[in-house]
Amino acid sequence: MTNPAEAPKTRLVTCPACGGASLYSPANPWRPFCSERCKQQDLGAWASEDFRMPADVPPDDAPHGDPRTKN
Repeated sequence: MTNPAEAPKTRLVTCPACGGASLYSPANPWRPFCSERCKQQDLGAWASEDFRMPADVPPDDAPHGDPRTKN
């Protein structure tokens, strides 16, 4: 059983934005980021859709449907 008076353990993690060390604990309001600046940069990247999954788009000259049938 854990003692409620014990402080939660802290650990250092890698900041996802800059790659620097970041304190991962309730004492860091920007966790997992190391600073407000890194958190805002990441938010801006999401807002501008910099994080996208690649889509498999057929080339423009690809035939549509079965070429043996008339559309």
